[in-house]
Amino acid sequence: MSEHSSIEWTDTTWNPVTGCTKLSPGCDHCYAETFAERWRGIPGHPFENGFDLTLRPERLDQPFRWAKPRKVFVNSMSDLFHTGIPDGFISQVFAVMAATPEHTYQVLTKRHGRMRALLSSPEFADRVREEGTGWYGAAPGTPWPLPNVWLGVSVEDQKRADLRVPALLRTPAAARFLSCEPLLGPINLHQAVWTMGSERGHGLSASYVHAGDCCRRFHGIDWVIAGGESGPGARPMHPEWARSLRDQCQSAGIAFLFKQWGAFAPEDHGHQRGAVTFIDRRGQSWNGMEKLAPADAVRMRRVGKKAAGRELDGHAWDDFPSLLVREGGDR
Repeated sequence: MSEHSSIEWTDTTWNPVTGCTKLSPGCDHCYAETFAERWRGIPGHPFENGFDLTLRPERLDQPFRWAKPRKVFVNSMSDLFHTGIPDGFISQVFAVMAATPEHTYQVLTKRHGRMRALLSSPEFADRVREEGTGWYGAAPGTPWPLPNVWLGVSVEDQKRADLRVPALLRTPAAARFLSCEPLLGPINLHQAVWTMGSERGHGLSASYVHAGDCCRRFHGIDWVIAGGESGPGARPMHPEWARSLRDQCQSAGIAFLFKQWGAFAPEDHGHQRGAVTFIDRRGQSWNGMEKLAPADAVRMRRVGKKAAGRELDGHAWDDFPSLLVREGGDR
């Protein structure tokens, strides 16, 4: 647990589970794995077993020790819906969240299927209420979905968006968000929710309504975070990928946060040092073939996360959903 997180979109991290396994291309250069594996084999260290999946029940009571309300990123060092985590442990995590309504919890996953199945289950909701009231002192009659829990999915490219976004929108949640980091390709949110169909209208877990007279919102998505990859092996993010997400969010009235460029920044931002990667909007490298590159190819320089900064088109995009804690109920 970090009392004050450096992650731009949260205040604190809480890790009742650590460790994970790779699932999709966004996992290839996992920062959490890199950090944890440094300490493998060191007796007594919290990561003595590296990034092996580890339940940490002794950390379940940590949120009760925080005097002031805060935004809490749950399992920054794991995935709460990993198949190796028992349903009963996940329900305890949700019971703690139910018993600490002063905090706003941000739960991010790549395991969209298990998230949807568990959180759509009346039996699971009843178990959370029972444990929250009986074990942790939650108020009776806690609403479901929990009004202080935001659910999010990681979507690094269009393929993952098409898989995970519809599942998120079909999962009961007080607020829903997307983490498009590391952003490895262009993402069209309209396409990601196309399969949900216009018949869902503006109701429960509704999608973008594909109709000419619709208000053009992506109903059910409250927030989009975008950012490039940093660290060893980082892959560059084409500027148009980030701009497109920002523009889609602005058009639909969704909060947008640009987290970082990552290890690479556009050369035309004033960077004249650092290794160059020449990529087009599809993510294809044209190094050594600049004369053959399409017009949308850009020169990206590896300057490091700090030097690359967080400004997109001269502006820091730090929007959050308008309500940190909702009154309750699904949207």
